[in-house]
Amino acid sequence: MAIRPATPADVPQLADLTTQLGYPTSPEEAEARLRDLASRPEDAVLVAEVDGEAVGWIHVSALYSLEMDPCAQIQGLVVDASRRGGGIGAALVEAAAEWAAGHGFRTLRVRSNVIRERTHAFYERLGFARTKSQVVLVRPVGG
Repeated sequence: MAIRPATPADVPQLADLTTQLGYPTSPEEAEARLRDLASRPEDAVLVAEVDGEAVGWIHVSALYSLEMDPCAQIQGLVVDASRRGGGIGAALVEAAAEWAAGHGFRTLRVRSNVIRERTHAFYERLGFARTKSQVVLVRPVGG
């Protein structure tokens, strides 16, 4: 297995994996999103490659706010359902931690839906600690 930056050639797998994560995504949507993220130095999309195929991805980004010190945040992580439990997710998290440290951050954060209890246990096994629970509210803007 190799961990590397995502490329346009990964788009079909990225779309499939994102859909597996619970966010239905077309290849066209994945391509546009990847292109946008690739243009931002404060973001990284890394893939786990096995036998020439992307079998998981992680998106990590810089997080700056007034109320806390800058940190890196995992925006999303998914491993193909047929390959879960084999260490790919942990390897992707470690790659995100290395990206964070390489960009001068001392903390790596992740947010996870309250219903994803197995995901919470996964992150806790990797050394993450729960610090709060919250409600996310969304409001459309613009036209």
